[in-house]
Amino acid sequence: MISTIHDTTIVNKRRKDRKKNMEIKKPYAVGQYNKFIKGINRADSILKKTVKWSKKVVLYLLNCVLFNALFVYRRLNTNKVKYKNFLHEVGRSWISEVQN
Repeated sequence: MISTIHDTTIVNKRRKDRKKNMEIKKPYAVGQYNKFIKGINRADSILKKTVKWSKKVVLYLLNCVLFNALFVYRRLNTNKVKYKNFLHEVGRSWISEVQN
């Protein structure tokens, strides 16, 4: 992994390898990458489930709107809701509006 903002520091991950019984060590840059990449991975996951380009465009735009709405919701509220739970709540509210 190449990084322009991290040095070559190796950090312990506070876990042990089960087979070798040794502490797991990773470069600091890898830990930071794993910590902050989660949102991007979630945003791209819907696109893998369909093939047609028109569906991909609509799902991508819908996913971008929902992902940005999550960040606005987190900014305006003190509770930290997870993306999956946020999607479930939005879906439930849409369904209840249609049924009423």
